[in-house]
Amino acid sequence: MAAQYIPEINKVHNQESPLLDSLVTETSAAQNGTARSCEGLILEGQLPVLNRSAHSQFLQIPLKLALPSAFTGLDASKPWLIYWPLQALSLIDPASIPPDYSARVSASIFACISDTEGAIGGGNGQIAHLASTYAGVNALAISGDTKAWQALDRNRVYQFLMAMKCDDGGFRMHHGGEEDVRAVYCALATATLLDIMTEELVQGTIEWVSRCQTYEGGIGGAPDNEAHGGYAFCGLASLCLLGNPLEVIPEYLDLENFVRWLSARQYQPEGGFSGRSNKLVDGCYSWWVGGCWALLEGIMPSLKMGWVPLWSKADLQKYILCCCQSPRGGLRDKPGKSADFYHSCYVLSGLSVVQHRYRYVDGAREKTLSNWSLSWDYSAEDSAVVEVSVENQIGALNPVHVLPWGVAEKMHDFYAAYR
Repeated sequence: MAAQYIPEINKVHNQESPLLDSLVTETSAAQNGTARSCEGLILEGQLPVLNRSAHSQFLQIPLKLALPSAFTGLDASKPWLIYWPLQALSLIDPASIPPDYSARVSASIFACISDTEGAIGGGNGQIAHLASTYAGVNALAISGDTKAWQALDRNRVYQFLMAMKCDDGGFRMHHGGEEDVRAVYCALATATLLDIMTEELVQGTIEWVSRCQTYEGGIGGAPDNEAHGGYAFCGLASLCLLGNPLEVIPEYLDLENFVRWLSARQYQPEGGFSGRSNKLVDGCYSWWVGGCWALLEGIMPSLKMGWVPLWSKADLQKYILCCCQSPRGGLRDKPGKSADFYHSCYVLSGLSVVQHRYRYVDGAREKTLSNWSLSWDYSAEDSAVVEVSVENQIGALNPVHVLPWGVAEKMHDFYAAYR
């Protein structure tokens, strides 16, 4: 995209809103308080340095042998407590990942596999769940443990995915669970990595995802739901998993309306993203909304739609580095909130979107059902768009799978060799 648009974008983002309602409500007070706290932390000129050491120490906590008792409340999120820190550490400090982690990751994930259903649950002895299966397979992908990959029973995972398939084309999270676009994304991403995508599995799914777009332009959790940043990414990424995004996205989304909704998610003076209309900024949407922008940036030039950037990468980087870093290590939602592993993962993944430009390469791979999400490339972002110092530079990722660059491709190709 042409760099000359960036000053105009920043000019718009840095001016005060002309719409200030004199009616004070709990919502407006929260918004004003958030804006003022962020404004007080955002520095003019040089950006703060990414505190890799503190963040690395924080992210290693759940990878240690004995988890603190404080994490018992997350007993149903064990695969996530492995995936989140591994993904974050892979971006900022891969050398800090414990040397013996690979076998331990595999042992922990395999202990969460349901004996009756064959897929991965939230913890030992728990029911299989699509979100846990997605997180667990991602963790196994990062581990690089090919012995574990070989031992995973893909047929049973496929049977579980099919059991979660609904007649209308969507997926439910677990037996008796909710049907939503998260479940669709988790099922398709898992099927791609394990190379078990079939026409039977995806029948009617692309149409179901299309019906999740709302009158606002964003994507809701299910048809007729409110548009939401997390669901927006899951829906858009699902389209990238279901076919050539250069063809699928324009056909099944009202793209102009979607871009309009996304462009309204970035606030000033904060610079961060909100997940819904009239909600506060939250660091995790650096990925859920920023990841949508990354995917759109990757297809727009090929579509020759004359699209220009409608968000400021420089301002998002300011929000992340100035407002989302906890002094004690880890990344957070916003000032005043505590750091956690979920936000650390997705804030840092959002920072990767700021620093890299992703591009879909049509024809980069053989066109198969499970290859669409693997034909992406990246380059460093132009310094005219965002300045990235050596101290703040982090790694690239696959913008569909939210995995370190090359990891998704390696796992998929391992299984594809057994076709």
